[in-house]
Amino acid sequence: MKRKEKAANYKPAEDREKDLKLALLRIQKGRARTGETKVTIAAVAREAGVSKALIHNYYPRIAEAIREAQGRSSRAMRDVKHQDLLAERKKSAAYRQEIEELRAKVANLASINEVLLEENRVLEAKMNDRKVVDLASRKPHG
Repeated sequence: MKRKEKAANYKPAEDREKDLKLALLRIQKGRARTGETKVTIAAVAREAGVSKALIHNYYPRIAEAIREAQGRSSRAMRDVKHQDLLAERKKSAAYRQEIEELRAKVANLASINEVLLEENRVLEAKMNDRKVVDLASRKPHG
């Protein structure tokens, strides 16, 4: 008996695809026999009397049509992701450029700092020399 039931459920691929397209259309038009109102793969599967896996595995064009009806076709999603990737690459390049500029500034400031430290050491050495007189500490002659 099970074999007869399975044979009764079997339909040629073209007929099944037509059933799936009609199920999708009925849901979109608000005329679903199952009362489905939201376009999803599960809803189309229930409306057509098949499993979600059947749609995913054997009817990728129908699955894509459902995604397009949902506004999230894989092509559109891929294009959005690609645009996001390009934008992130552009930001990344700008950040790398900024990092290089900042590294150059840091190197320049480090060089200036070393010169100033050396000048400071020379001046401190001169101040500690007994022969050097601090003019600021001398009182003017009156």
